[in-house]
Amino acid sequence: MDHTSLSPLAMFLNAGPVGKVVMAALLLASVWTWVLIIEGATAVIRIAKATKEARAGGPVGLLEPVAAAGREAFALDLPDETTGDKRERIAENMSRAAREFLTKAEGGLPNLAVISSVAPFVGLFGTVWGIMTSFAGIAQSQDTSLAVVAPGIAEALAATAYGLAAAIPASVGYNRIGSSFSRLGQQVAHYIEDEALRMTSAPNARRSQKEAA
Repeated sequence: MDHTSLSPLAMFLNAGPVGKVVMAALLLASVWTWVLIIEGATAVIRIAKATKEARAGGPVGLLEPVAAAGREAFALDLPDETTGDKRERIAENMSRAAREFLTKAEGGLPNLAVISSVAPFVGLFGTVWGIMTSFAGIAQSQDTSLAVVAPGIAEALAATAYGLAAAIPASVGYNRIGSSFSRLGQQVAHYIEDEALRMTSAPNARRSQKEAA
């Protein structure tokens, strides 16, 4: 048996036109999946580091849009507003900015969900088409030998393998990165609470006022 025929490239070259289109689409989806996973993991690491430094009193770094929203809310003085009300308003303004920031940072995360759910069905289409090719070969040759049905079956199984190669990493990446962003949201929320408290505390209020100006 020639084991080289089982390589992904050989299976692609031996497939029919429809099978090649299906496999090429799934290969592109697989490459795109890994690009999105790397981008998402990098964003999680960078934001987690920035949040840790900001909570420790260091530079806010990537969280500057959130910090700027807090300074903007602090600079606005409303009549008859208590310190608690102002603190709540600052936290709400920062939370709104944080949601927008994290949504933007997630980038292509929703695309991973699409790939993980669609890729198996695209692979299934290739599988069905390969089996149909096998039956067509049997009908044309009036022969049910393995040599007649093998090419179509191989094409069908190859399409299935390509679909799983795209869907499995996409599904794992979506769940892992999604849960990481959920934890990041909690960390950023803690930072917002600490920052709102710091800005409205009496010893720090004057300094925060200068920063907002």
